Amino acid sequence: MATDFQRRKIAGVFAAMDADGNGYLDEGDFEALTARWVGLRGWEPGSADYERMRAIMMGWWSAVAALSGAERADRVSLDELMNVVDQLPAMDDAVYATADAMFDAIDENGDDRIALTEHKQVVYAWKGSSDGIEEVFPQLDLNGDGQLSRSEFRDLWADFWRGNDPAAPSQWVFGRY
Repeated sequence: MATDFQRRKIAGVFAAMDADGNGYLDEGDFEALTARWVGLRGWEPGSADYERMRAIMMGWWSAVAALSGAERADRVSLDELMNVVDQLPAMDDAVYATADAMFDAIDENGDDRIALTEHKQVVYAWKGSSDGIEEVFPQLDLNGDGQLSRSEFRDLWADFWRGNDPAAPSQWVFGRY
């Protein structure tokens, strides 16, 4: 069962993803999230990047809806999303595939590293704001080189969604909550 700490950090992302502010996640919220991501990069419908991002995001909606135990199949509450979080430790492939897709979308210059300016974009795409990321990025950058490698990002991403350690740097992947 998800802890209070996990609920607090996930609640911030949930609220940001709830595009219409109705207190539930639904297919439209995942469409809006997809639109933010593809808009960030200027990817057009039909392009490989657009289709990959849309498939991943809408795949997450399908997984969330199916695994949440939601009372209604067309929307998921925060409590129901926490049911999915409880199952993520057994879903390595899906968690890491999403991390890789996010990394590829964030790594704007293709240098296989995420700099602060690029990471601000991931936070903006998910939350609609990148406020405070400058203060927490050094905590994410474990080796202090000013960038996140793919491996670092994958581990931080997975631990944000699955982890339960309030002292872990991964809690800051989406900035302050």
